Amino acid sequence: MREFLLNLQNEICQRLEALDGRSRFHEDSWLRDKGGSGISRVISDGAVFEKGGVNFSHVFGDSLPPSASASRPEMAGRSFQAMGVSLVIHPDNPLVPTSHANFRFFIAEKPGETPVWWFGGGYDLTPYYGNDEDCRHWHQVAKDACDKHGAALYPRFKQACDEYFFLPHRQEPRGIGGLFFDDFNELDFEQSFAMVQDIANSFIEAYAPIVEARASLPFTETQKQFQRYRRGRYVEFNLVYDRGTLFGLQSGLGRVESILMSLPPEVRWIYDWHPEPGSEEEKLYTDYLRPRAWV
Repeated sequence: MREFLLNLQNEICQRLEALDGRSRFHEDSWLRDKGGSGISRVISDGAVFEKGGVNFSHVFGDSLPPSASASRPEMAGRSFQAMGVSLVIHPDNPLVPTSHANFRFFIAEKPGETPVWWFGGGYDLTPYYGNDEDCRHWHQVAKDACDKHGAALYPRFKQACDEYFFLPHRQEPRGIGGLFFDDFNELDFEQSFAMVQDIANSFIEAYAPIVEARASLPFTETQKQFQRYRRGRYVEFNLVYDRGTLFGLQSGLGRVESILMSLPPEVRWIYDWHPEPGSEEEKLYTDYLRPRAWV
């Protein structure tokens, strides 16, 4: 799993650098005092990507922190390993959506007892200006990856994504969804791992064509300001609801710089703002920020 994740990080970074054409990822390797290491890679001020990060982490220890075993007391006292790749890409052009992906593996072991393990992850898309072609492509690639392992997986993971990436205090989705799964171990290890690999490898195939099609389109200052306003929703979700962010900050297992890599570089909050009736900005809310059957 570690080898796969490191290769995944390399392949995604190479594709993103090729798409940007100007900026390259800055790499920062780190060690965790209590066990573990990671590689953080960040791209910024590029021709296409205003900011992006693709992070790998692998942490381990002799016992889980109380925050990790509070809801699962059978996990207390077990040694553990947790590893994953997490990425967020914030393009400069507001016509290119922000994308997020995460793929992780957890295992807890105790002598004489069966190991407890699971996979989690998925990916989702956050457009600022809706485009049906992009949404259909994104979901078709996601569905194709899932269908290799069972027809029931895509609708299940899509619904989970729609439900998870939702801001209750705003009563709106963060974006147009994708795939989300957690605590997945219902197949045997080999089948589960194969599923995760297919979904993880499909992320860049879902995202790259959208970037290629939109990155060179002209945009206005009004559209840029709307992008910054909508990025505020991204910040709100990540700091208030995102389980990975909260776990990393509260447990002390994560590295703060890597955890907060997901936040965009420029954001605006405007008091009591509403889109103009009939505008493309209003269309994002009425036509895209709601669960839809895209494929």
